[in-house]
Amino acid sequence: MCFQAETIDRDALFTDETESFRFPAEPNEGDDVILLFRTAKDGADLVCYMQEGKAEELAMEKTDSDELFDYYEYRLTAVNDKISYSFKVVKGGEVCYYNRLGPSDQNTAGFQFRIVPGFSTPDWAKGAVMYQIYVDRFCNGDESNDVVDGEYIYIGRPVTRVEDWEKYPNQMDVGYFYGGDLQGVWDKLDYLKNLGVDVIYFNPIFVSPSNHKYDCQDYDYIDPHYGVIVKDGGRTVEPGTMDNSRAEKYMIRTTDKENLEGSNAFFARFVEEVHNRGMKVILDGVFNHCGSFNKWLDGERIYEMSGNYEPGAYVSKDSPYRTFFKFYNEEAWPYNSSYDGWWGHSTLPKLNYEDSPILYDYTMCIARKWVSAPYNVDGWRLDVAADLGHSSEYNHKFWRDFRRVVKEANPEAIVLAEHYGDPSGWLQGDQWDTVMNYDAFMEPVTWFLTGLEKHSDESNPQLFGDGESFFMSMKYHMSRMMGGSILVAMNELSNHDHSRFLTRTNGQVGRISTLGPEAASEGINYGIFREAVMIQMTWPGAPTIYYGDEAGVCGWTDPDNRRTYPWGKEDLELVEFHRYMTELHHSLSALRLGSLKQLLAGYHLIAYGRFYGDNICAVAVNSLDKDRTVTIPVWQLGLKDGETMSRYMLTYENGYNVGKVTYEVEKGQITVDMPAISSVLLVADRE
Repeated sequence: MCFQAETIDRDALFTDETESFRFPAEPNEGDDVILLFRTAKDGADLVCYMQEGKAEELAMEKTDSDELFDYYEYRLTAVNDKISYSFKVVKGGEVCYYNRLGPSDQNTAGFQFRIVPGFSTPDWAKGAVMYQIYVDRFCNGDESNDVVDGEYIYIGRPVTRVEDWEKYPNQMDVGYFYGGDLQGVWDKLDYLKNLGVDVIYFNPIFVSPSNHKYDCQDYDYIDPHYGVIVKDGGRTVEPGTMDNSRAEKYMIRTTDKENLEGSNAFFARFVEEVHNRGMKVILDGVFNHCGSFNKWLDGERIYEMSGNYEPGAYVSKDSPYRTFFKFYNEEAWPYNSSYDGWWGHSTLPKLNYEDSPILYDYTMCIARKWVSAPYNVDGWRLDVAADLGHSSEYNHKFWRDFRRVVKEANPEAIVLAEHYGDPSGWLQGDQWDTVMNYDAFMEPVTWFLTGLEKHSDESNPQLFGDGESFFMSMKYHMSRMMGGSILVAMNELSNHDHSRFLTRTNGQVGRISTLGPEAASEGINYGIFREAVMIQMTWPGAPTIYYGDEAGVCGWTDPDNRRTYPWGKEDLELVEFHRYMTELHHSLSALRLGSLKQLLAGYHLIAYGRFYGDNICAVAVNSLDKDRTVTIPVWQLGLKDGETMSRYMLTYENGYNVGKVTYEVEKGQITVDMPAISSVLLVADRE
């Protein structure tokens, strides 16, 4: 009679790059590193450490056991070179490999765990709650610095001061100003602190003619329309005017050193106040391109007419900034409009670093300046970072140097990039710390819960409610980042470039131009939104709230997503729900620093665990529109029969419940009755 050997229990296998399974998690050169690997109790005959580039498979030592698991250990020294590694598990005749994607029959190249000696992400950013503010639309704290009607011409039109704070954004919104400013943010710091915010991320706040300010006019100064206007006066443009040659008021406000230096001084005081409240500040750095108003180009002749600046490259061939831009017609001066624009936009001249060491040095000075005294900001978010430069080689060189300069000035500053697609080329330990987490957060959450992509431009019923696809996508894209990068990644549901998540819950494909602004609030589902917030606050990374999401703001994609914060008319119950969730996120160390383990993946169903020592959490999401009973295999998190877990949060279609309910582990599982469109957070009852 033949007996088949027991197979490997793949659900029991686990390791990752957190400090629970690698210590130290982010080692320096020369550090001794301990790697731990978990199997089922008596679940392996052999566990091996496998290092990329070395043929030898090294047996690991079993160093610890409990009722459920065995733990194997391997020790190494972090040398100067990067280390990529995976594991091999053998039981009887069965072999299983384990890498960033989990257990597999094959050890697929490119998905190994990685150690980069000397690379670390700031501890303060790991699991930090961030809050993104589009300043013009958040709060008007100082009406004296508001843009006035006809102050200047922008993209062929006089700018407009919007008097009605509740007015929907215009289709051509960039020249409309609602008056939000830094004083308004200062006035609401108590609100942000009470909401549980750790970090304020600002969309650009440097001098710029647009409300979005991604067309920078002067990197050296905070825009006085956001700061303070000490010196004012001068004429606005006459009706029918098509240029800014007589935009005297704007020239005074944005080029006079009293206003510029006063605004910088105000910002320094603002950051000091934020720091005094225990919060951080991240600035938006737009270094791929600037704006046609920029003092280096002076495409609007603002600086030429002010008479106090060197001629811009648009104005004169002899400009000291001539090499900052690429011109296609060398015979077109003065007023040469043949410069290279990003994606062909003349309002967004692309910066020509390869041909201008002076520009390169200047930008490095800007990178250093704002993270240094007296401003002391805590990091940069880098706009369209992969587009900078004219070649991939130069792009990577630039960001290596940028990181070095920033970290030398402020070792605790974060370097965080906007990026779509695989970021691994920049996340090698020598360039960015992390990314805005579109691929490994926003996209999978959106597809699973709403069936829409992040702009509300496309629907995909096959991905809607597909728990398997959710985890496959998450695992793949998270594998493109190192562990430290994941813990500080900006996990957003909405932002200034995409539709508001609450609008996405209506399942409608549309934009303001096709369906109108009112439709963005029709058919929305608060239960789905609360499920999304549950995932956001319990998934690895830095949960990032886009201003107003917590108050129930809706909106299609840009520009409708840039509506004002509804002060006095906010959804207070939704705000309070966010407060509960940020408090849980802060109080449960597993949600900020813990390991992630997939537990269930089905039709409109996902469940996962976060665990960090004895702090063990389980999250389940039922996105089906009917009640169901869900059995969660919490033994995979280390919970034993007879132990209990308490419900800390239940969300459902019409609200949420923080009443404590206790569940006992039976046969390694906990069974929970879940309402339609609901989510639950369970926490192990351990001291």
